Amino acid sequence: MKTPDASCPPLFDAPSFLATLTQRPGVYRMLDGQGEVIYVGKAKNLKKRLAHHFGHGDTSGKQRAMIARVREVRVTVTHTEREALLLENQLIKAHKPRYNINLRDDKSYPYITVSTHQAFPRVSFHRGARPKQGRHFGPFASAGAVRESLKLLQKIFRVRQCRDSFFANRSRPCLQHQIQRCTAPCVGLIDSATYGEDVADTILFLEGKGDRLIGQLIKRMELASQQQQFEQAARYRDQIASLRTILATQAVAGESGDLDIIATACHGAMACVQVVFIRTGQLVGDRAFFLQAPDDTDPSALVEAFIPQYYLERPVPRELIVSHDLPNEALIAEFLTVQAQHP
Repeated sequence: MKTPDASCPPLFDAPSFLATLTQRPGVYRMLDGQGEVIYVGKAKNLKKRLAHHFGHGDTSGKQRAMIARVREVRVTVTHTEREALLLENQLIKAHKPRYNINLRDDKSYPYITVSTHQAFPRVSFHRGARPKQGRHFGPFASAGAVRESLKLLQKIFRVRQCRDSFFANRSRPCLQHQIQRCTAPCVGLIDSATYGEDVADTILFLEGKGDRLIGQLIKRMELASQQQQFEQAARYRDQIASLRTILATQAVAGESGDLDIIATACHGAMACVQVVFIRTGQLVGDRAFFLQAPDDTDPSALVEAFIPQYYLERPVPRELIVSHDLPNEALIAEFLTVQAQHP
């Protein structure tokens, strides 16, 4: 007669486990026989939600396959459903469970930084944790998008982009000044007040206030022309023309603030989420995410799972447009509001 394998964990006793559960909010982790977390879930009512899992509520093949692997369930009680949502996404990120929708994205987004705390500020590319000093604009969809924007800024506003060590040790202007991409503050060819005006113009543009900036430049151009400073007037004219071209190509009809647009498509085990970034009414890029998801995941569930994972450690825009209705829209809205710390 075959004897039981002592190394094989016993089957999970769901009825006994359910009898011990609270009806408070919380998070649960399902573990298989090897102690691996295979699913993380949240619940407004832990007892009711887990009874649904182990009763007859989950009848799909993927749910039955998951439940058949469960040998242990660990529960963490939280004060609120929002706390449960936050903890759930932290655990999903840590464990990457097989049966969860899992956003695998370790790439931090690039920003444009203006070092406004310096006497002659620098405009630069930045990725990673944002420094407390200076102004930061983004996120941009890719490093390439940032570099293209930096080229435009350098051409239009001529604010320095060199490293501080390079700036501090110059005795004569560099090549960027010779090709009219910098005003050479490193060797005193521009005073701090005039340079500060160029920096302020750069910030206005990055804030999406291009129309206001163009209005200011027109006034400066007219004044320079009246004072017969024709070279300076020509520079303002060229700036205005460049800005009008850029604004015409980037403007999004009917939008003036910060928003992300999230759309998704699923096919079997394949899932893709596309995020479009609009900042201050300007389209700054988009990005596709390919997610690990169980077979035949509902698109609404996919969007709802994606949002907390995505915005857990990213800035939240003022507005979010999604392709599908969210089953727990109020909870997701509360989570985003707290994450954004918007009034």
